[in-house]
Amino acid sequence: MTEDDVNTPDDQAAGTGEELREHEVRTALLDLLAEVGTVTATEAASQLGYSSGLCSFHLRQLARHGYIEEAPHQGGRARPWRLRAPAADGSMAEEQFGDLARGLEDESWQRWLNQRDEAPSEWRHDEAFSAVAYLTPDEMSRVANVIRRALAPYQDREQRPLARPDSARPVALITRLFPLLPHTADDADQG
Repeated sequence: MTEDDVNTPDDQAAGTGEELREHEVRTALLDLLAEVGTVTATEAASQLGYSSGLCSFHLRQLARHGYIEEAPHQGGRARPWRLRAPAADGSMAEEQFGDLARGLEDESWQRWLNQRDEAPSEWRHDEAFSAVAYLTPDEMSRVANVIRRALAPYQDREQRPLARPDSARPVALITRLFPLLPHTADDADQG
């Protein structure tokens, strides 16, 4: 853990109005929790290649801001963590996690745009695209599942570094499928 990690202004209690800033370790921890369900700081450190102290610090930050919670366990020193369980109506925790994930994605995209000229020449392009398709809710779910299946052959490379080709680098893969809602009168007034 560095002094910057300890002295960051995001060491705030939940509900203070302070946003939890993007951080590479927190992003990796959230991804790992989404993948495996529960993890201790020691397990996260082993999987992600950081120190257990650094993972512990950022797990507590995520908990303090309401994104994760301690998982039930049988005593002992190990503190397993998990993504925060949705509220009874399923709205708040999922909405907060979705907002955090989208914010991290957007910040990563902006960092890419600002720094891509510094990347090796073979990595200075991206494959961003968008499309509109008329789908039913079931078709939208099927499209999402096709995308997940297309990515499945590459998923184990994160946990198995030896499975990565020499030229492989981490690449953000972001897909958002959502219905386009009609514009309201308020939208027209703001335009």
